[in-house]
Amino acid sequence: MFPFIRLRFIRLLCLIGLLGGSAVAQAAIYPLGEGRLIGSPMHVEVPDNGGSLEELAAQFQVGLYAMLAANPGVDPFLPRPGRTLTIPSQLLLPDVPRKGIVINLAELRLYYFPEGEDKVYVYPIGIGRVGRETPEMETRIVSKQPDPVWIPPASIRAEHLAQGDPLPERVEAGPDNPLGKFAMRMAYGHGEYLIHGTNKNFGVGLRVSAGCIRLRAPDIEQLFNMVPVGTPVRVINQPVLVSQEPDGRRWIEVHQPLSRTQEEYDGDGAPLVLSDQVQAFINFPYTDLDVVDQALLERSGMPVVIGWN
Repeated sequence: MFPFIRLRFIRLLCLIGLLGGSAVAQAAIYPLGEGRLIGSPMHVEVPDNGGSLEELAAQFQVGLYAMLAANPGVDPFLPRPGRTLTIPSQLLLPDVPRKGIVINLAELRLYYFPEGEDKVYVYPIGIGRVGRETPEMETRIVSKQPDPVWIPPASIRAEHLAQGDPLPERVEAGPDNPLGKFAMRMAYGHGEYLIHGTNKNFGVGLRVSAGCIRLRAPDIEQLFNMVPVGTPVRVINQPVLVSQEPDGRRWIEVHQPLSRTQEEYDGDGAPLVLSDQVQAFINFPYTDLDVVDQALLERSGMPVVIGWN
């Protein structure tokens, strides 16, 4: 299981802004086939000049949380030069239609399926923190804004004021704007949520936002230029993904479920609840239950074979 002491450590790092790093890559692009397994495993050595895990995550277009889950015990500041790291570059597509934008909160990933093309763009994202959760929803991109102006909601201004960190009523475009250079607006109920950039790279791949979806600067620019207004958006929460592939292999991919309370976040985390569909998949004949148990325990976020059909 992902060590929760590390989760608290990461939260502290984010609060004090110590995790730096620069975004040097854009989306990972995968061809689509009949199955849901995409990509292949990748392993790299930490270079002699080192670098933080965030810098390495940005280089290979994955999130910080995903890198930590795939490499337990690695120092996020100074991974040891020469150490071999696993890049979580193989994954199972979520069990939803391949259309428009799909955001799986549990994975901290955004998928974009361009219409008429047999490929998918995959981006690491930051999502809402505990108490400011990003909701599950089905919506559309209703507008796009380059150089967005940020008008902090009253609730966020009150929260910052209570912490002795008052916010202005309006933040113009520029380096101090937390929305970055591009924003796409989604309607939801009587409110709205944004898919936007950031002026703080460390927030990507973690739960640090007030509910919006946060991407690294080059990622949001690429996505912004591809996605038309009206594109459907589906936000889901699937911590356990399964698939039977055309070659007969049966796979499972397990992520740590999102904590919904501060007690869960500070303690042992949210319980992992398996859906009826996943239970039936696991109980299929010829499943290696020892491998399943290990996957459910480790929650590495990487797909593993649990049997053959």
